[in-house]
Amino acid sequence: MWLLLINPNSGNGRGEKVGRIVKEELAALDIQYIDISANSAKQCQENLKNGLTSSQSYQGIFLVGGDGTLNIAIQDLVNTGLGVALIPAGTGNDFARTLNLNLKDARQLISYYLSNKPALVDVGKVGERYFVDVLSTGFDSMVNERANAMRRIKGRAKYNLSILLVLSTFKPKNYEFSIDGVAFENKAMLIAVSNGISYGGGMKVTPDAKLDDGLFDILILTTVSRFEFLRVFPKVFSGKHITHPAVKILRGKSVEIDSDAVAYADGERIGSLPIKASVVERGLLTWRM
Repeated sequence: MWLLLINPNSGNGRGEKVGRIVKEELAALDIQYIDISANSAKQCQENLKNGLTSSQSYQGIFLVGGDGTLNIAIQDLVNTGLGVALIPAGTGNDFARTLNLNLKDARQLISYYLSNKPALVDVGKVGERYFVDVLSTGFDSMVNERANAMRRIKGRAKYNLSILLVLSTFKPKNYEFSIDGVAFENKAMLIAVSNGISYGGGMKVTPDAKLDDGLFDILILTTVSRFEFLRVFPKVFSGKHITHPAVKILRGKSVEIDSDAVAYADGERIGSLPIKASVVERGLLTWRM
């Protein structure tokens, strides 16, 4: 017996289409499941809580959605030992990229999950919330704030427009850091505390991050001009930005950051700094390719 959680609103409705394919395939394979899908994030989380507290044991959970849906689900899945079989259907699908999943064929993914065993991977924890990909603050968090305020523009265009609007007035800030107890200060434009390799729909901010090394990859972008930022920014999609002299990448199990700024994790608003994050080693059971 499996659990099935579909967010039909993921990817501007892609979740509903992929969800139908998943149900058809599970029926064709005669896979038994309990459907705990819902139309709202709050109800999805409530259904998952109820499913996990029942006396029924499960082989895993098929999760159809994007990074936001996954972020909601892991709040109750960390350290449960229940395997997450992710069927990416969101806008960004960054954790699916980190897992090296096929982003197009749900049927092939189901076959892979049924034929292979899951593995334990790390997750991050900031405050009382878990995250699987990236905790960030600075420029990109301001972009998220601006993008979230836009109602009429959708998808990638909203994010690209927000980048230009924020960059026109953006100024680096002073940050106080403590990484594994070592304190320092740095003026920075952007900070990414990464468990995974990418965020923002394929931006490989920390391309060498590993899900099972017990460490964050912590990127700090120090001060560059607006022109230089725009010149270097496209390289983030290939991961080649890390060779730029303004980019530092440190590693650690725990990090504290303080400044007059806000933070986001897996695209969800965490709130104002200061923040403290730590690695939860081998906290999530999932399939990867």
